[in-house]
Amino acid sequence: MKVCKFGGSSLADAFQIKKVCDIVFADEDRKVVVVSAPGKRNREDIKVTDLLIAVAKARIAGESFEKEIMAVIERFKDIAESLNVNSILPEIENTLRTVAGADYTDSVKYLDSVKAMGEDCCARLVACYLNSIGHKAKYCNPKECGLYLKHNELGKAVILGESYDNLNNLGKGDELCIFPGFYGYSKEGEIITFSRGGSDITGSILAAAVGASVYENWTDVDNVYAVNPEIIKNPFPITEITYDEMRELAYAGFSVLHEEALYPVFVRGIPVHIKNTNNPSSKGTKIVSKRTHYDSLVTGVAGEKGFATITINKYLMNKEVGFLMNLIRILAEEGISVEHMPSGIDSVTIIVRKKNFPVEKEEVVVNRIKNELNVQNITIARDLAIVMIVGQAMANSVGIMARAASALGNAGINLRIVNQGASEISMMFGVDEAYVSYAVRVLYKELFKI
Repeated sequence: MKVCKFGGSSLADAFQIKKVCDIVFADEDRKVVVVSAPGKRNREDIKVTDLLIAVAKARIAGESFEKEIMAVIERFKDIAESLNVNSILPEIENTLRTVAGADYTDSVKYLDSVKAMGEDCCARLVACYLNSIGHKAKYCNPKECGLYLKHNELGKAVILGESYDNLNNLGKGDELCIFPGFYGYSKEGEIITFSRGGSDITGSILAAAVGASVYENWTDVDNVYAVNPEIIKNPFPITEITYDEMRELAYAGFSVLHEEALYPVFVRGIPVHIKNTNNPSSKGTKIVSKRTHYDSLVTGVAGEKGFATITINKYLMNKEVGFLMNLIRILAEEGISVEHMPSGIDSVTIIVRKKNFPVEKEEVVVNRIKNELNVQNITIARDLAIVMIVGQAMANSVGIMARAASALGNAGINLRIVNQGASEISMMFGVDEAYVSYAVRVLYKELFKI
């Protein structure tokens, strides 16, 4: 059995939905289909999810949301009319108005429930269309199917283990299962959403639950590329990549696959195949446990803004038993996740994401470190970007670090941090945010010799 997930661009209008259905019909093993909310039809268009956010914000502000909800209804109406399935429109409108008109005392939960209706209504529409053209299909409600989630201590949605057993029988009948991505339910019956792009996670969970032979992730590009195509034109295509390499690249800014989506299939060794809805004959990119070949020494180069550093200097730090443990404890108690931690004998730099370390927390953290760890010299910088080189083949190669550092130095880019991962499949450079795209171009040019 294959589980296939289709992104918003693949479902943006009736023409795209017909493509999706043709792809599903082309392989009888495709039994479970995960759908996103309809995306942009062109650059100037608005995603359905963003239209729904506007609905929720208007309601929370105490304003009429009729104009906003009609924009969503009209979007689905355009698709339904083009597919000749007008019969589904009353169901879609009733679903949208019921959820949008619900209690909004808890604005966070209310916003989650409204946002999720893009995927929900899209799944209802696709299932209706499939039945209208003679194919057995059913809309699968996450609550009825038993996709249960909870929020962890960081507020992120995580799956409850029992969900895998609940979802195990999906796709085993004679009907196609059309499953909305992006959300599930708490045990109390409340909608919980993943972060944006979370339909990737839903697809991965379902693939793991049914023991799929492959998880197909259909998008609007032929491949994962060695670098962001918006930075480098016609970049080197990656045909095969490991889970670990993809995780590293996703962390550093690759947007093809949600960075949390790999774990359910990684644990079970299920390969992921990224394919292009608009060019289904393309080979795409396979994400696997163990590579069968290498197209290049370096797999990819990526860069991401939005980091800050906390640098602590203390004489004889290395002699003080438990110093780092206590430092990390302070950050944990303040809800700050440590991303990287390069260190010397008398200094350590903690790299964190700025969104997890707001300016108002600086004074609290600095005072706690000073008072509890007897430290006087603490420096905070909030303009860091990281640039990463990733490649499993690098572990057995000599000179990559030297080549990369020399190329960046010759380009006039100051290296604020240099760090190599323990697995030796990645190297990280810290640079000023203003130089991140330039650094990516320099490294790509050096390592891929374009």
